[in-house]
Amino acid sequence: MNLAVSNIGLPAFDHHALLPRVAAMGATGLEVAPSRVWAETWDGLAAAAVTAYRQAVEAAGLTVVGLHSLFFDHPELGLFKGAETFARTVAFTKHLSALCRDLGGTTLIYGGGRRRGDMPAAQAQAECEAYLSAVLPSCEAHGTVLCFEPLGPKDTDFLNTAAECLALMRRWNHPALGFQIDAKALVDNHEDNPVVFEAARGRIDHVHANDPGLVAVGSTGAVDHAALGGYLRATGYRGWVSVEQRMLPDVDPLTTLAASLATVTSCYGVRS
Repeated sequence: MNLAVSNIGLPAFDHHALLPRVAAMGATGLEVAPSRVWAETWDGLAAAAVTAYRQAVEAAGLTVVGLHSLFFDHPELGLFKGAETFARTVAFTKHLSALCRDLGGTTLIYGGGRRRGDMPAAQAQAECEAYLSAVLPSCEAHGTVLCFEPLGPKDTDFLNTAAECLALMRRWNHPALGFQIDAKALVDNHEDNPVVFEAARGRIDHVHANDPGLVAVGSTGAVDHAALGGYLRATGYRGWVSVEQRMLPDVDPLTTLAASLATVTSCYGVRS
């Protein structure tokens, strides 16, 4: 397994100089939340700015592994918000897929932005299927993989569990639809056991190591990362384990990131 870190743990718009220090702490990959890099992530995003960020990441000794926090700066987008918003969400997803490709990444982790509310489950499922029909051909052409992130019941009411996301991926059996594991969601959904990992053997595309509140990994005691790491190793997984820790107020971001990286290295057995 390989160790990555999300840039949500670094200062927004101004963290290029910190990237070599992140690499020195053992990370070899960077997971990118676009809104932490650019104030405008869609129409106003210039190709030169994308190239410059990729060059800065690679010059620091890191590789962009993919994108997450996809709709953070566009909260008006997402599923189950009407036809006009659906069309714009499809267009933005295709744009992000191309952006991911241009940065050298592969995975697109779709987390927030999918609350169905009063919408009947069958109607929500149909809209999800239409969304996948619209975006997956572009993802395949770009060489990217879209993964619905399992989320706890406080975060979404559609595709909560890892088992549900895995079933969707298997039903589609499409090269651009993948499967992601999220540590805190496993706990939220009572899936923090070997069953999910064994069911997904050979089908896992990405892993988030995190704690509730996205604080330092392992600091809450709510997630048994050593156990999850053991379950993951047992599947033979060889991909990225990404530290998903937000930038915490009033502390040196690299101090807390260093602690998170040390925990993940120890518990998951990742390579640095």
